[in-house]
Amino acid sequence: MQQTVSSGGAYGVQVLIAGRHKQWRDDVAAQLRRAGFAPTTVDCGVDAMTVLALGLPVDVLVTESSLSGELGSVELALEARALRPDLPIILASDGCREQVEAAELQADDLYVVAAERTDAVASTVREALNARI
Repeated sequence: MQQTVSSGGAYGVQVLIAGRHKQWRDDVAAQLRRAGFAPTTVDCGVDAMTVLALGLPVDVLVTESSLSGELGSVELALEARALRPDLPIILASDGCREQVEAAELQADDLYVVAAERTDAVASTVREALNARI
């Protein structure tokens, strides 16, 4: 019998989306909903860390590479990794793997995806969850 991705409990697979652009958040959330995931969106890194710190169920974190403010995308990834070491983190970008490597993030622990493709984020979430098994 083939092992499948965990359903994430009674609420399905929970994906936390952090991005400063509402249109981007809405597009990614719709993409994830179509793929059967349960997205939650926030517009800043501080709110994303609050969700994680409160212990709310999150199976995957997706952050927009242009997230800025008190807690930008790279800082959010570092803080989220410190708080939840096994949490898959997806950095949706325009090809910023160099930014990830320059920021002392473990590129193997992150999934960098070009967000232009219609199903890119959902496919990467599925890949990240399958890698956890």
